[in-house]
Amino acid sequence: MTLRSIRLVALTGALVGALVGTLTFTTASYAQLSSDVQFKPGNYGTMVNGTIRGDEYIDYKLRAKAGQEMFVSLNVDGTNGNGTIYFNILPPGSNDVAIYNGSMDGRTTTIELPKSGEYRIRVYLMGNDRDTDKTVGYNIDLSIQ
Repeated sequence: MTLRSIRLVALTGALVGALVGTLTFTTASYAQLSSDVQFKPGNYGTMVNGTIRGDEYIDYKLRAKAGQEMFVSLNVDGTNGNGTIYFNILPPGSNDVAIYNGSMDGRTTTIELPKSGEYRIRVYLMGNDRDTDKTVGYNIDLSIQ
């Protein structure tokens, strides 16, 4: 094998490794879910339910105006683990900085919204439930006034 052949094989291996790493990263980022929340005409609240597993998270998206109050209450509805489920409230334009952190502040809140736009309620697991890929069922009582 010539020096040029060795370099070509090494370069090909590096490119394949980079491509596999990119595909793995891309697949992981698509594993997260989001859902638009809409209230029935005349209602200012709704119930949302679902299940979440391991390191997944789901964002519930809804529009609100500055000064409105958002109420969120998260309850466990069945689990094969410990039920360590929480939610964060992310303001418009934020991908990960929350204005409410449920793992620190609890599973129920009423919060005045600082600006108008699309808010996200991010539901996620922590601790052993996340690390051992447990599944937690939940329901969320949600309203904006």
